Amino acid sequence: MTRPMSEAEYLARIVPPSARGVDRRTLLRGALGVGALLGTGGLAACGSGGTSSTGVPSGQVKGTVTLGSNQSDAVPKAAVQASMDAFSKANSGVTVKINTVDHNTFQENINNYLQGSPDDVFTWFAGYRMQFFAQKDLIGDVSDVWKSITGMSDALKKASTAPDGKQYFVPSTYYPWAIFYRKSVFAKHGYQAPKTLDELKTLGAQMQKDGLVPIAFGDKDGWPAMGTFDQLNLRINGYDFHVALMGGKESWTDPKVKKVFDTWAGLLPLHQPDSLGRTWQEAAQSLQQGKSGMYLLGAFVAQQFPKGAEQDDLDFFTFPEVDSAIGTDAIEAPIDGYMMSKRPKNEAAAKKLLQFISTPAAQNIAVKADPSVIATNDGADQSGYTALQKKSVEFVKSAKSIAQFMDRDTRPDFASTVMIPAIQDFIKNPKDIDGLTSKIEAQKKSIFTA
Repeated sequence: MTRPMSEAEYLARIVPPSARGVDRRTLLRGALGVGALLGTGGLAACGSGGTSSTGVPSGQVKGTVTLGSNQSDAVPKAAVQASMDAFSKANSGVTVKINTVDHNTFQENINNYLQGSPDDVFTWFAGYRMQFFAQKDLIGDVSDVWKSITGMSDALKKASTAPDGKQYFVPSTYYPWAIFYRKSVFAKHGYQAPKTLDELKTLGAQMQKDGLVPIAFGDKDGWPAMGTFDQLNLRINGYDFHVALMGGKESWTDPKVKKVFDTWAGLLPLHQPDSLGRTWQEAAQSLQQGKSGMYLLGAFVAQQFPKGAEQDDLDFFTFPEVDSAIGTDAIEAPIDGYMMSKRPKNEAAAKKLLQFISTPAAQNIAVKADPSVIATNDGADQSGYTALQKKSVEFVKSAKSIAQFMDRDTRPDFASTVMIPAIQDFIKNPKDIDGLTSKIEAQKKSIFTA
């Protein structure tokens, strides 16, 4: 198994000088081999958090513990079920009641959910999304759970920590974003993975001649297209600028941002048309069916491919170079995991469950059920990883800078109320970039200065 880098080794190798200060939006990233991935810096302030200082029970727990899950698609839903079944088997006195809600509905209503009667434990994300609710004092302090966690790097612990020094998140899995394709389709037509944007355009034009849609695309749910903006911004303006823009520190009217949208406008003719009426799953199915040649998405695209030969035919390459001075060493690899509500009804069982989720045994179950993700625990068994999972590990490990994703790297209210409609407006009308960026900037100032 590849030895994870130490924090010092990692920082010495990849963190740019501009990212070494105390900037609240600095995102330090580690190597996940299955090693370390360091999450965002924090918000400027954080609520007191924490439900109590009660530690994780050493023995059996009893009663019912409720789990709110946004894993509504079949494959991740089955992975959650398998993990919870294993927990119940190991703790015969406790029952896990899973409340699954549509992924997008869960995210859109999370604020009201947490202020109402949330489940004891619920699925969520590392990064700004976690820290935002810690600031609002809406989630439970799980620092005592972390005292009993082994096999997680210091960097992952930091990804789970708010500025008050307390942990509010337990990582479970991660996955990279890249451009996915079917090896058999590329082999049939003699395609080669493009290394530059010009090569991507040339490949897309050839795919159109061959009767394929070059790039599968579905943005009905609003968030998938954020990934395209992120990739282009990382390639055109670099990691530091991207981080600052997400943190509200750069202007959306900057010519650098306009260049991102202008470049994207030039690529839209290669994308699957009518994307606002199509879900990501439907777009992924066009890739699976060989109707589309490529798809820019997270590795969860594999969920739409039957296990076995179909998934074995899936491969990926990093988003191509746009500027040789910037290169392609910045990627996105979001971390998923679990949090505890502010006042869980069964705190003992909730903390016992969170501890279980962190273990190699639990994560082995999860990644076996869902081969699109990678375990975060260093002790997880990689011997059964698919070729795609093994490549994902190396892909993330080799990156110099790793972002989470737009709706995790910025304020959740800015992502949902400003950027989703703005990007969808751009897709409908990519010609008014000046008007679009001016509107975004005005809304950004209102939100970030509130």
